[in-house]
Amino acid sequence: MQRDKYLSVTALSQYIKRKFDVDPYLGKVFLIGEISNFRMRSNAHQYFSIKDDQAKISAIMFKTSFSKLKFIPEEGMKVLVTGRISVYEPSGTYQIYVESMEPDGVGALYQAYEQLKNQLKEQGVFDLPKKALPKFPKRIAVITSESGAVIRDIITTTMRRFPIAQIVLYPALVQGDRAADDIARQIKRVNKDSDFDVLIIGRGGGSIEDLWPFNEEIVARGIIDSKIPVISSVGHETDTTIADLVADMRAATPTAAAELATPDLAQLMIQINDYKNRVFTNLKNQINLLENEIQKLKSRPVMQHPERLYDIYLQRLDQLYSQLTTNMEQSLRNYNSKLELKRQKLLHNNPEVIVKENYAKLNLLNEKLISNINVIYVNKNNHFKNTINKLDSFSPLKTLLRGYSIVTNNDDEILNKISDFNVQDKIKIRISDGEINATVDEVNKNGK
Repeated sequence: MQRDKYLSVTALSQYIKRKFDVDPYLGKVFLIGEISNFRMRSNAHQYFSIKDDQAKISAIMFKTSFSKLKFIPEEGMKVLVTGRISVYEPSGTYQIYVESMEPDGVGALYQAYEQLKNQLKEQGVFDLPKKALPKFPKRIAVITSESGAVIRDIITTTMRRFPIAQIVLYPALVQGDRAADDIARQIKRVNKDSDFDVLIIGRGGGSIEDLWPFNEEIVARGIIDSKIPVISSVGHETDTTIADLVADMRAATPTAAAELATPDLAQLMIQINDYKNRVFTNLKNQINLLENEIQKLKSRPVMQHPERLYDIYLQRLDQLYSQLTTNMEQSLRNYNSKLELKRQKLLHNNPEVIVKENYAKLNLLNEKLISNINVIYVNKNNHFKNTINKLDSFSPLKTLLRGYSIVTNNDDEILNKISDFNVQDKIKIRISDGEINATVDEVNKNGK
């Protein structure tokens, strides 16, 4: 037996592998089929199969190539694959080494867009409450390209509508592979740097590839986590990005974004003037009502003749005095009656002891009578004096005695406001013991 005619398994596998590797038709293969046996492996090479109705081929996609995909492969997804065919020597199986892949019938970017959109929808992101935009923003942050027309349009519109607002540009890449990370980083800076009232994120129009950074999950998460209300203005009105869907407000253009973020100062001035006129009219009406009430009060008889306030008190004082006198007389009569009864009993009984006892009781009763009369008199007298003092405290003359005066014009109308006086007016000044005629030389308001 000649052993040198026999090949080892390794040699045969190497030979077959070399045949695959040098075949020009297998160096770059364009394959269409469905993904099978796919299980996502985080940050690793991906192993799966590509099949059709009658055949299947093993596939491997290294993580460097897989990280460049804009979508996530799914079981049963029909895809267009580009790669090379080679043999895996340890198992002697041939497989396709996938270099690129995209969905069949729909673009990879659109597929990725729909996948992220559905993912965020399942997580309830689109149902989160939107933050309200402030009515009068002081500071507005803008994330966009520093050389594009977006920032110029926003500045022009803001200066026209609400020039007191401050615009702060956070320049960022808005196109290319590094744009999404740059935009997300600037969103974090805006939320960390200062007290901004609103954030505008935007760029001009373009293809889906140009706008793709605004469809990246890192940008969407940055907008969702922002504590500052976010206005998204990406592309044209017909373009809708993930950033538009998660932002608190979407604007069709940068100009529209600035209009959403700021009020119209001219319109505000019109409203303020309208409010001012309303307040002035209401105050004027209230003043007129109060003046009418004052005139009604002044026209009452009691104000025309304040001395009549004493009439009822004087009458009540007379009644109290008369009642006091009557009560005292009645008390005296009662005590006299009792005294007479005692005297009669004394005369009737006549014993000397009884006479002395009754005489002592009589003296005691007489002292009590005098004491009670004095107490009653003092109390009534004090009450009388207090009543007189209370009445006297209400007297307008008392007010004049304290240094106050009443100023009237020639028609005896009381003057109590600075607007009632004019230079050269003739006035009367009433004091406690007379009246003074005077002429106004100068009128000064308080604080002038």
